[in-house]
Amino acid sequence: MKIPGQISTAINTDFEEEGVHFVSAYYLTFLYLPPAEEAARAETWLYEGRERSGADPHEILRAFTDRTDRVLALLDGFMPECDWLDDGETLTYLHSTVSTNRHRVCVPETPVYLDALLADQPLTGGLEPRLGGDHLRILTIIGFPTATTPGLLDDLNRLAFPYRWSTRAILLDKTDATRLLTKIRRQWFAKRKSIAAILKEVMTNEASALVDTDAANKAADADMALQELGQDVAGMAYVTATITVWDADARLADEKLRLVEKVIQGRDFTAMIETVNAVDAWLGSLPGHAYANVCQPPVSTLNLAHMIPLSAVWAGPERDEHFGARPLLYGKTEGSTPFRLSLHVGDVGHTLVVGPTGAGKSVLLALMALQFRRYEQAQVFAFDFGGSIRAAALAMGGDWHDLGGGLTEGSDASVSLQPLARIHDTYERAWAADWIVAILMREGITITPEAKEHIWTALTSLASAPVEERTITGLSVLLQSNDLKQALRPYCVGGAYGRLLDAEAEQLGHAAVQAFEIEGLVGTGAAPGVLSYLFHRIGDRLDGRPTLLIIDEGWLALDDEGFAGQLREWLKTLRKKNASVIFATQSLSDIDGSNIAPAIIESCPTRLLLPNERAIEPQITAIYRRFGLNDRQIEILARATPKRDYYCQSRRGNRLFELGLSEVGLALCAASSKSDQTLIANLVAEHGREGFLAAWLAARGAEWAADLIPTFPTAAKETMP
Repeated sequence: MKIPGQISTAINTDFEEEGVHFVSAYYLTFLYLPPAEEAARAETWLYEGRERSGADPHEILRAFTDRTDRVLALLDGFMPECDWLDDGETLTYLHSTVSTNRHRVCVPETPVYLDALLADQPLTGGLEPRLGGDHLRILTIIGFPTATTPGLLDDLNRLAFPYRWSTRAILLDKTDATRLLTKIRRQWFAKRKSIAAILKEVMTNEASALVDTDAANKAADADMALQELGQDVAGMAYVTATITVWDADARLADEKLRLVEKVIQGRDFTAMIETVNAVDAWLGSLPGHAYANVCQPPVSTLNLAHMIPLSAVWAGPERDEHFGARPLLYGKTEGSTPFRLSLHVGDVGHTLVVGPTGAGKSVLLALMALQFRRYEQAQVFAFDFGGSIRAAALAMGGDWHDLGGGLTEGSDASVSLQPLARIHDTYERAWAADWIVAILMREGITITPEAKEHIWTALTSLASAPVEERTITGLSVLLQSNDLKQALRPYCVGGAYGRLLDAEAEQLGHAAVQAFEIEGLVGTGAAPGVLSYLFHRIGDRLDGRPTLLIIDEGWLALDDEGFAGQLREWLKTLRKKNASVIFATQSLSDIDGSNIAPAIIESCPTRLLLPNERAIEPQITAIYRRFGLNDRQIEILARATPKRDYYCQSRRGNRLFELGLSEVGLALCAASSKSDQTLIANLVAEHGREGFLAAWLAARGAEWAADLIPTFPTAAKETMP
């Protein structure tokens, strides 16, 4: 059962059914009322040479377009994602404001009769209006706190149900605002003293000692608003803020409204649940309705900026722009917002994963490998530690190789390699010569031009031998130097590493998923040579297809100078071959002390940091700061929950998120214990690789998924354009 695309779809389907997730959409609508006919006609008297005496609609439209373009240019400075809606997007947005149905609306061939096109549900009035089959509940903000701060109502983004939050601002020009504020100031100033107090002052010719302090303060507040208006610090606007919720069940609609009211009142706002005025309040929340439900008094535009939703939970990019497809995986973040993880920033997908042991690093890497197979013709190469990716690799029909024999104890599943099998090719022979030289240098041999000549001559002679004889033992026989022969003896049959590197044939396989277990290899003298050869073989398969290269326990590469140099080269060159490197290690100090730390920092635009309760310790904090984290981010890592939380850091945004794995995802990604490895080996022996997935899901209590997975569409075909 080799169905990698369907497995990815199954995990996504489980995620979608596990709970309700919402992403907010933000719209800014400009409403402009053309000047009255009399004002437009009077304006034409100021100009000579105009052919028309009345209002020019084209001139009015040009002025409106110019002003709105200037507003967009201002917003673009701090909101580069904002852009104008096209005709279809505009109709879809307008439809969403007057209907509870969510679907796209296409522009008709004859772009008229939009009232019939947009309205597909009847509105039933009353104290509790209904839109179609759903009950509407509307809440209006009528009172404001004494002071506001940016993002004051940001908690509304965390509500776990759909709602529509509309903030309408009817802006006043400076003349009208001055007239209105002057009137308000005069009214409050007059209320400072009662009629009796004023008469007493007139009769006694003495100022009254007692005044209405509240009225005096409000008069002073109006005076301060006038000063800000005169200095062009802020403007004034009639602000009407409404939140609309809906549900087919009236009781659920009331419960949603109570949750909204709780959030708003928790920020010192006064809110009113609309009843008699419900329909008018709903109409006032629609774009284009300027006169329904106008709230007074006016509000400063500074306070308005604090109220409107200018902040949001970053949910990640909607698409992987490099692949032109959906993101790599979906997680969940605070509130009910999903998180879309995409590794690519531009065309660079290299990623650094850092987390202490037991924090959930292996589960993340296994899920990435599973989800990467959603892309068409994708291939995955993983260097694993502890068998954590074994179940996922076998479930995708991939090959799993136990390089060190630590999990297979020398059984048929362990691997034997033949690095010299293809030395009949001149390029391959040159690589083999460099590879042998690197091994000899690690054995303490001084490489002289004479030694290089011995190696090249022996390789040339060995190239004419049959393939099964092109072994390190065969090379050792042909070498003319005893020192070189002695240095290669551990890598020959009978030596410490002969089982790995001195085979007469190798079967690495050609599956799209190749997983290499390195637990038994780490710490041995053969590790650098084996990994170097495998990366060389992988390089031959980098033909432009989407490729994910996972390196777990990357400190091994950093401890070897030759391997570290190769890693630097891979990070700089694999981008051109459409390959992404995921480099995982347990501590930033491993990288910080490496000579290639600058290359890793510069070449990995995406970083996934796992919880670390010791992050606030001074020495570790200093390392995090050198990697660009601020105090708030370090605090987030220290307080996050291991095996649940992950922190994504990139120049596009930063977000703490959870994987949100369901039963199927946990069965395939969280299988790293020794008992799991034993069970996997037994199931493969009993059912074979073809029957492993169904048997494994059944063993993990998810046998229902084994029957459903083949029915899912292939994710790769769904996501690629």
